[in-house]
Amino acid sequence: MFRPQVEGAERIPGDGPVILAGNHLTFIDSMILPLVCDRQVFFIGKDEYVTGKGLKGRLMAWFFTGVGMIPVDRDGGRGGVAALMTGRRVLEEGKVFGIYPEGTRSPDGRLYRGRTGIARLTLMTGAPVVPFAMIGTDKLQPGGAGLPRPGKVTVRFGEAMEFSRYDGMDRDRYVLRAVTDSVMAEVMRLSGQEYVDMYASKAKAA
Repeated sequence: MFRPQVEGAERIPGDGPVILAGNHLTFIDSMILPLVCDRQVFFIGKDEYVTGKGLKGRLMAWFFTGVGMIPVDRDGGRGGVAALMTGRRVLEEGKVFGIYPEGTRSPDGRLYRGRTGIARLTLMTGAPVVPFAMIGTDKLQPGGAGLPRPGKVTVRFGEAMEFSRYDGMDRDRYVLRAVTDSVMAEVMRLSGQEYVDMYASKAKAA
């Protein structure tokens, strides 16, 4: 149906903990990212993806577990804490953790303000951040569409970013915002998206 064009995959370190941080356009982003990386990528997903009933539910559970999804109940008040602690555990085991700093899919194809969980993870673990951009997946599977359409998809990786200069400052909200914004600026450069300085969840609720 499609063969993603991959740019800069060699920028992902071959071993050790790594955070892959990128934009989020559509549901299939999380299917494509693990397929274009040589190392296994672990990422957070809604627990409903692996708890469905019947044949469809079993197939979804098999697929998402196979590509590295870790189910987390994100509906509760502590969903963000659970996701953060899961990411930390993955990184402390020397693995690759994928994250969408926007926290949800873009409602209109633009890039929205990042949440500071990405900064907390890199400062708590010392893991470098490799920014990436999904390009064209919103055309492949527009919001609400069923099966993906044929189309061109590009996954573009940037240079690794490290923030050791902020060691011990993972509770400073100004540092957390600065680190997050620098990652989002690089994602914007890679994707070419228009940037919106508000959270995507707020835009969806408007």
